Amino acid sequence: MLIISLVAEKRQLTDDQLIEQTLSGESEAFGHLVRRWERQIYGLALRVLGHEETARDVCQETFLSAFRNLSKFRGDAQFSSWLYRITLNHCNTHLRRSETKTNVSLDEQLEAGVPEPTGSTELVDETINREQMAKHLRKALSAIPSEMRQVIVMKEYQGLKFHEIAEILNLPVSTVKTRLYTGLSQLRRRLEHLRNAG
Repeated sequence: MLIISLVAEKRQLTDDQLIEQTLSGESEAFGHLVRRWERQIYGLALRVLGHEETARDVCQETFLSAFRNLSKFRGDAQFSSWLYRITLNHCNTHLRRSETKTNVSLDEQLEAGVPEPTGSTELVDETINREQMAKHLRKALSAIPSEMRQVIVMKEYQGLKFHEIAEILNLPVSTVKTRLYTGLSQLRRRLEHLRNAG
């Protein structure tokens, strides 16, 4: 009962309080930070990189880097923004290492959300249409330069605000907006081209 009560207490603590506890030697406090943020960090890495295994690696690298550098976290930005920045740095490192920079495939992540066809013809048709649409979206997204893809992922998938993205990327808000709108415009054009070609 005491353990359950301590876990519940940790969940109610803010990121800053958990950071403070971690820095004072309570390493389990960092475990709570990991559990709190791992889904968002993994989601960001998966959408930027497109491969589950690489996204898992980046997620681990992010939290390892965060733990090692936690004493350098100044607190003038949100902890989540700091984590996103670390994640994107690791994503960029993986993208630079890969032979094909635009080899992004979201198959595994998007297929998980598509229901298995049942006997209904309408449902089967709808599933096929969604799979085709998801395939076109993955292909179009993979062809967009990574700096635009990152902004699209953070804004459209992570739900971050422009000022949060600007803080994470250390860019002016106007640049973030330009990258988003240019990226979305390129994405639309590529989707139209893929639909017309298919």
